Amino acid sequence: MKKLLSLPPNLVDCFHELEGVEASEWFCTSDPVGAKLGSGGGTTWLLQACHEYDANQDSFSTWLGSEKRILLHAGGQSRRLPGYAPSGKILTPIPVFSWERGQKLGQNLLSLQLPLYERIMNMAPEKVHTLIASGDVYIRSEKPLQEIPEADVICYGLWVNPSLATHHGVFVSDRKTPDVLDFMLQKPSLAELEGLAKTHLFLMDIGIWLLSDRAVELLMKHSRKKDSGNITFYDLYSDYGLALGSQPKVKDEELNSLSVAILPLPGGEFYHYGTSRELISSTLAVQEKVRDQRLIMHRKVKPNPAIFVQNSSTNIAFSTANENLWIENSYVGKGWRLGSRQIITGVPENDWKIRLPDGICLDVVPMGDKGFVARPYGLDDVFKGDIYAPHTSFTGIPFEEWMSRRNITRDDIPGCTDDLQAASIFPLTESVDDLGVLLRWMTSEPELVEGRMLWLNAQKISADEISASANLQRLYTQRAAFRRNNWKALSANYEKSVFYQLDLEDAAHEFVKQGLDTPRVLPEDASQMLQMHNRMFRARIMELEGKPEAKEEGNAAFDLLRNGLLGEVCKQKCQPKLNVYSDQIVWGRSPVRIDVAGGWTDTPPYSLYSGGNVVNLAIELNGQPPLQVYVKTCKEPHVVLRSIDMGAMEIVNTYDELQDYCKIGSPFSIPKAALALAGFLPQFSEGSYGSLREQLEAFGAGIEVTLLAAIPAGSGLGTSSILASTVLGAINDFCGLAWDKNEICRCTLVLEQLLTTGGGWQDQYGGVFSGVKLLQTEAGFDQTPLVRWLPDQLFTAPEYRDCHLLYYTGITRTAKGILGEIVRSMFLNSGKHLALLSEMKVHAMDMNEAILRGNFSGYGRLIGKTWLQNKTLDTGTNPLEVESIIRLIEDYTLGHKLPGAGGGGYLYMVAKDPQAAVCIRRILTEYAPNPRARFVDMTLSDKGLQVSRS
Repeated sequence: MKKLLSLPPNLVDCFHELEGVEASEWFCTSDPVGAKLGSGGGTTWLLQACHEYDANQDSFSTWLGSEKRILLHAGGQSRRLPGYAPSGKILTPIPVFSWERGQKLGQNLLSLQLPLYERIMNMAPEKVHTLIASGDVYIRSEKPLQEIPEADVICYGLWVNPSLATHHGVFVSDRKTPDVLDFMLQKPSLAELEGLAKTHLFLMDIGIWLLSDRAVELLMKHSRKKDSGNITFYDLYSDYGLALGSQPKVKDEELNSLSVAILPLPGGEFYHYGTSRELISSTLAVQEKVRDQRLIMHRKVKPNPAIFVQNSSTNIAFSTANENLWIENSYVGKGWRLGSRQIITGVPENDWKIRLPDGICLDVVPMGDKGFVARPYGLDDVFKGDIYAPHTSFTGIPFEEWMSRRNITRDDIPGCTDDLQAASIFPLTESVDDLGVLLRWMTSEPELVEGRMLWLNAQKISADEISASANLQRLYTQRAAFRRNNWKALSANYEKSVFYQLDLEDAAHEFVKQGLDTPRVLPEDASQMLQMHNRMFRARIMELEGKPEAKEEGNAAFDLLRNGLLGEVCKQKCQPKLNVYSDQIVWGRSPVRIDVAGGWTDTPPYSLYSGGNVVNLAIELNGQPPLQVYVKTCKEPHVVLRSIDMGAMEIVNTYDELQDYCKIGSPFSIPKAALALAGFLPQFSEGSYGSLREQLEAFGAGIEVTLLAAIPAGSGLGTSSILASTVLGAINDFCGLAWDKNEICRCTLVLEQLLTTGGGWQDQYGGVFSGVKLLQTEAGFDQTPLVRWLPDQLFTAPEYRDCHLLYYTGITRTAKGILGEIVRSMFLNSGKHLALLSEMKVHAMDMNEAILRGNFSGYGRLIGKTWLQNKTLDTGTNPLEVESIIRLIEDYTLGHKLPGAGGGGYLYMVAKDPQAAVCIRRILTEYAPNPRARFVDMTLSDKGLQVSRS
């Protein structure tokens, strides 16, 4: 998905280098110098320039429809946010959110904006290839997006207080048809909105517009002069937008004919970063979005919540008086005295003694190889207007008053102009000491003669010239140097800092790139979760450095996870007692499960710090529960293990042989571990015995366990986890342990940790508990889900029953490789993985709602979305052999997926209707991919795990 950016001219040539992105994916240009094109004309210019840059031989129309594109308008002079005018507002660094995992220390407005736009474009209709957005806003939405309808113009809006809407564009719709635009207004008055409120609804325009190819071409047509074809000023919102809707404010036959859809952004939040004041207020609003201290991971308490320091070195103590303070890419030494309402950017290392009055901001911009420009300003200065007009403010006072206090005149300003933005008033120096003197004179010490003389003798440049000529490489280099020290400080101060909530994959690359020392192993009194993150972070650094110790460090993280889950179980010792007659057989049997939404959110460590939501089904195959276990006594005091499907047998005589459950490839790892948890190993036993033989003699008999898994290995149906639960359930009854189904499932989670296979809780709960259910856990090491049963009509009603198809692909797969990589990404707080897992949790609730409402088509489409999420999480989920099968039948399905981790095994399909199901059966029977492939009858299990005796 290509990104097209309109940037300040000085940023265009170095953007790719500064941001470390590929030119093939990111196209950058700027509007023609001196031309005002507006958002509509700017869109035309940006698309035209990109088409020419691609040197595409196709016509513009063909090129336009060839791929999805996101257009970001981020040019402009940034007069109201001068601190980030040289590098562009879109690259404004944004502090890590105190309540969020997986963010990057080097994040900026662009990196935060983009994921939402990409989500939207991934869902956009086929004919929509263009999304247009603004570069000075941050729009959040944690909820799943609604389906995007077919339309020429699709606009997102927010429900807001009418007073806020008066400052923006507004979409007005009839209350009877709220998703259809009646007309658009620009900055309407409260009286206008009040007059409309009885019959209409209004949404604030948040600047996210999707255009069909036809809509784009009409926008470009209207952005050109009719006589010359040259691009002229044309605004997307106040010109193009006012001609849209069923009752448009501007009559234009072509534009009036465009279809328009208005969508409220679900759970939308809007943060504007257009001004210096908004830089602080919007950042504060995001940070204070979550106030629940249980969700805030770092323990640092600031004296004032509106103090933001990043990419900087500060050697002063802050107080409650430092309200609305922003320090970025700057050195603030011991000799500084700060106040409130201040933004400080770009200041190099110094030993100045400077007192900065309230409301005064400092921006230092590197010029050339060695120079610096001193630029003070007031928090609300907008660098606009006649310098002699009384309302034109500079450092918070009229510019004329500023000059008068410093005994300078208009004649002292070279090439003096009336426009503050173009006035050459900012001194250039190569001396950091002189820079400090100049800033003191320009801000707080107008009587400083040395400062006045330096200013008079210095070359002076304007705000326009600063943006046009700033050395952005030096700006970024200085920021990186400060950030390098921040990395070290955050790591060392991990108990109070955000360090271990960051995207540690990104952090590992930064540590290696900058040659930072690998953080030490955390002490044992650190929280278990921090220790896990620490060990995996160390492992990732070592892996990037090619060190062999990486594997050992990674294993240490998994050991910590395992010990955390085993901790409570190891405390709860068992005393197994023979609970059957000598001629009785205990028979356990279970269905398997299909996960339909939320899979992976059940997996530690993610579920431990976020909780999980899963919807799954318990199913029987060919009318039978396919997983069966038989437990009976034997005369000899030993353990006999048999597998009917594998044709294997093993006799266990000692504790060492029983403890050999971790052996890779053993057919009896599960029953050995189950017997261990039941108290047949010393660490899990209440009693004390000299040997296994002695314990079994005291028990009263030997034990014979027989397994039958009437299902191919690697099915994706939760076979191993549910088999483990079935074994535990049968042994529980045989030994009189009195475990309920929840305890059996919890022991299964522990058992899988003993086997080092990992995994979550959804598989066992999916099979042990019957029917269709929503399973939910909260954060913490106690991962006992709340089970909510859902109605089964979508699966049992005659009109739907035959639409659920299960097909064995004959393709083997192993979940452990996929599982290991994704679990590692959880340890490392990988931002892209955590964002998707969060979306999966919400998606499970959407699936829950569809089933509750009996919405069959919605259910099927959500199955398809689950599959897309799984493929996004790991591409190994969908190998080419599986994709070739899916291509044969996808037109007949509402949705399909491979259950479990994917990669092979079974394919679950939801046919559009019974006739489509017949077609699917015919196609896959006729074009079977291999001799093992076949359909298997699936029915909903109404019993789950059953244990009975002969």
